[in-house]
Amino acid sequence: MRRIGWLCSGAVVFFSLSGCVERRYVITSDPPGAIVLRNHNHIGAAPADDHFDFYGNYHFTLIKDGYTTLQVDQKIEPPWYGYFPLDFLAEVVIPWKFEDVRRFHYKLDPLQTPDLQDVLNRGTGLRERGKSIGAPPAAANNPTSAPVGSILP
Repeated sequence: MRRIGWLCSGAVVFFSLSGCVERRYVITSDPPGAIVLRNHNHIGAAPADDHFDFYGNYHFTLIKDGYTTLQVDQKIEPPWYGYFPLDFLAEVVIPWKFEDVRRFHYKLDPLQTPDLQDVLNRGTGLRERGKSIGAPPAAANNPTSAPVGSILP
């Protein structure tokens, strides 16, 4: 009976000393203050800091007034202790904490205002091209086909 008590106490101490891995990333932008979305979920304004559970691909969107919206597919590779079987040791057995902080910096381009004369010229060109296409061919009289809603004899 005493042996079971010691084993249970040892198991409690062992698991309370078990390790863990804290994974997070910090996203900064140039200019600062861009709104950051991860996989279409709002994180906050840059510099944005968030935790993640799994390594792999993440989709980031950065939005700021006066700048083009930036869409980024970012791959986050696991560190050496993120591969099997070392991941089990880092997460459960080793009695200290691993911190994995990834930093990503993205530059936003200023929004370009289009040249008004260029837009008008392209619109005029498209209008002329549309006029040159012509009307669609007339449908032939086919006695077997009837308009929608009519009843054939």
